[in-house]
Amino acid sequence: MQYTTQQNDWLVQPFHQPASVEETDNQLILDNGLIQRRFVTSPNFATVDYTNQITGGSLLRGIKPEAILTINGHPFDVGGLKGQSDYAYLDSDWIADLTNDENAFQFREYRIGEPETRYPWVRRRSTISSVYPPEGVTLTVVFSSPPSVDSVQVCVHYELYQGIPVLSKWVTVHNEGRKPVQLDALSCEILAVNEQEKYRLHVESDYAFSRMETTQWGPDADYMTQVDYHYQMPLLMTSHYPLGPGIPLQPGEIFRSFRTFEVLHDSDDCERKGLARRKMYRTVAPQVTENPIFMHVRSAEPDAVRLAIDQCTEVGFEMVIMTFGSGFNVESEDPEYIATMKALADYAHSKGIQIGGYTLMCASRGVGEEFNCIDPDTGEPGSRFGQSACLASSWADGYSQRVLNFMDATGMDVIETDGPYHGDVCASTTHAHHNGLADSQLRQWEACVHFYHECRKRGIYINSPDNYYLNGSNKCGMGYRETNFSLPRERQILIARQNIYDGTYEKTPSMGWMFVPLVEYHGGGQAATFEPLCEHLDDYESHLSQNFGSGVNAIYRGPRLFDTEQTKIVVKKWVDFYKKYRPILESDLIHVRRPDGRSIDCVLHANAQISPCGLVMLYNPTRTKQQMTLKLPLYYTGLSKIAKIREKEGEPKRYEIDRNYNVEIPIEMDAKSVSYLVIEP
Repeated sequence: MQYTTQQNDWLVQPFHQPASVEETDNQLILDNGLIQRRFVTSPNFATVDYTNQITGGSLLRGIKPEAILTINGHPFDVGGLKGQSDYAYLDSDWIADLTNDENAFQFREYRIGEPETRYPWVRRRSTISSVYPPEGVTLTVVFSSPPSVDSVQVCVHYELYQGIPVLSKWVTVHNEGRKPVQLDALSCEILAVNEQEKYRLHVESDYAFSRMETTQWGPDADYMTQVDYHYQMPLLMTSHYPLGPGIPLQPGEIFRSFRTFEVLHDSDDCERKGLARRKMYRTVAPQVTENPIFMHVRSAEPDAVRLAIDQCTEVGFEMVIMTFGSGFNVESEDPEYIATMKALADYAHSKGIQIGGYTLMCASRGVGEEFNCIDPDTGEPGSRFGQSACLASSWADGYSQRVLNFMDATGMDVIETDGPYHGDVCASTTHAHHNGLADSQLRQWEACVHFYHECRKRGIYINSPDNYYLNGSNKCGMGYRETNFSLPRERQILIARQNIYDGTYEKTPSMGWMFVPLVEYHGGGQAATFEPLCEHLDDYESHLSQNFGSGVNAIYRGPRLFDTEQTKIVVKKWVDFYKKYRPILESDLIHVRRPDGRSIDCVLHANAQISPCGLVMLYNPTRTKQQMTLKLPLYYTGLSKIAKIREKEGEPKRYEIDRNYNVEIPIEMDAKSVSYLVIEP
């Protein structure tokens, strides 16, 4: 199937074909009309085709095991077939002659089901309708252990979603024997990908830390006809634990792996690839569509917080976060302090404002030698970011419970966690929840994920410093480097707009935050800060216009949002603009002209399901009037013949759309100005 019009393009119109599992002639077929994965069940279970039905291209050039696990020091394949004569391609006629490896885990049975809720999601803030858990189908394939392994059952799980070319996969290992077994290593997915399709396969997992990548592209030792003289072409994709798991599996215990998510792209176009990833997030992790307007108040003193709440109410902000360095203590067990914070939360709620604060979760923090991470290279307390607490020590039990108890007692709505974002390991052998180095990364991740899931259960909004989206977080940095916000205002504004432009290729506008240093932040002095706000109102408005205009809500960090009536009018102007056009501003962002400081830059919000179906933001950062003929790509608005386009709130003009779905519009902008165009059917 090749899409030919906007009407059957899954990125423009909803694609309704259900996901299904079909059994036919010793084969199972996972299919949703966009991608198809085909398996044989004899002489063992194996993937024999993985096709992008939009392009008709097959991903695979060969058969590999469905998983590989190392038990008690010995590696074992799960499924797979042997005997393929050439790994440059897979001839269908070869499959009947392939053989079973008796030392591999053997196919026993399969089960079909529906996607289950991976974590709770309390709908409190989303303006976008989402089905959760997503519609789709699950295939669970059960494997029994070979003779050399005592009573271990492996299940490989596949989940295919309706309406998107995305499949997720994970593995469970069940010790059915009477003795513990050691699960040393695990690869959850192994794909022998061909040269062309490598660049059309996006793989990520929910095992997310900074600088930690579960996806590995490496050489394939079976591929002996490749053009590389040393056989080193990186065409074997493996999704695996970088360290461990390294856990003892007790009798009766079940281990569940992380999930691998695979997007089969139908184009090499970077915009279209980004749109696919963004739709995946909206589908499998719909809490990312929540996009409250929030302020970071610099002081947690009650009078300062009430001032922030009052100002947020006056201009239309929706959330107050007591920021880092504010003195907010979410770990407190002091009844008097908890009562004070509950009174602030009650006051905020009476004004329609949600409230919460910052916590240094474990990163760059020492909590005592007994509970700190131990550096495996030195044997001493330490980690990549100086010192960090170990989330798999008993200290973390108390930390998590204190924070959750505080949130429950005060009724607060949002938490901003600093860490764990760096994938710490810990060589301690005395911590309560990990045995040593090999399982330390896994157990700390599990503790973090459990905490986030508890927050999700309570409807708590989560700002996290890394990509925990697939395990329940709402937002992290859109493009954030602290020192950039110590630059002179004009420079930080343009760089911030570049960060938004670049970051929204892979994130929806709601998934990332920007930063506005109303007071000095990491230096820069008066040239970098915005207080007094009335004296730097043009620069302040530049930040407001580009953040609200892109749909990327920012951290406004300071003691207040406005200092004069004129400042208040400007802030409210952009909040009102955002709320008026919120559905389209929170829709996909199409990249038209990247900010370069030399001419007009431009982004286009597009959504064929609503009206207006497009909104264009235009920025002239230069000191001179600029004129240009702007070519707008309207394909993803769903319009194909005529577009009615108006500048700001003026009268619309009709534009004919050319055969490439573009319109050309003459643009003239004054120096240092902002404008917008509204597009309707």
